[in-house]
Amino acid sequence: MAEIVQLHAKDGHTLDAYVAQPGITITTGLVIVQEIFGVNAHIRGVVERFAEDGFVVIAPALFDRIERGVELEDEGDGRQRAMALQQKFKLETAMDDIAAAVEWLRGLNVNVGVVGYCLGGTLAWLSAARLPIDAAVGYYGGRITQYLDERPKVPILLHFGEQDQHIPQSDIDAITKKYIEVPIFTYPAGHAFNRDGSAGYDAPSAVRARARTLAFLREHLQ
Repeated sequence: MAEIVQLHAKDGHTLDAYVAQPGITITTGLVIVQEIFGVNAHIRGVVERFAEDGFVVIAPALFDRIERGVELEDEGDGRQRAMALQQKFKLETAMDDIAAAVEWLRGLNVNVGVVGYCLGGTLAWLSAARLPIDAAVGYYGGRITQYLDERPKVPILLHFGEQDQHIPQSDIDAITKKYIEVPIFTYPAGHAFNRDGSAGYDAPSAVRARARTLAFLREHLQ
């Protein structure tokens, strides 16, 4: 079952969130953190697939502070609009919105993980450092190296593409050097290899990364 719920951040901002529940007794919850294209069909699909795996899942609409109802394609005009929205995007208030999603899940008395993609991959790192969660997973977070001094307080798993034109190998090496305890996997793919339906999608890499993600979350959330 999927629905839209409203969340309330600590500064009074109200935002929408897409929620899917598995229809069984649940003990684990996930916050899915969007890319720069909003809570679009791809992110809703990610939410629904994790719900099928037994999680209650919520994806907060982080662009609601700028423009409500953002659902963009990852090419053409959609990409141009996404880049413009990203210029107005503030990580600090986004963290307040993710915290509201975490609080919503905590109200269900479940363990909570955060999984983020691209922009959300960086926010997953910050969530592991700042928020009361139990585990996090970041896919191709391009700004993690800007926050290397923020040490994760919970287990975190990272995925990167070896052919990513946006994230140099030196960034991955810097994370590995500082946090040798953090499992980091790379794949023979480019950026956004998990975004099904896009030019960058790489099915073998996406399947392998998802299997590792599920195993990691089940280990640390259940």
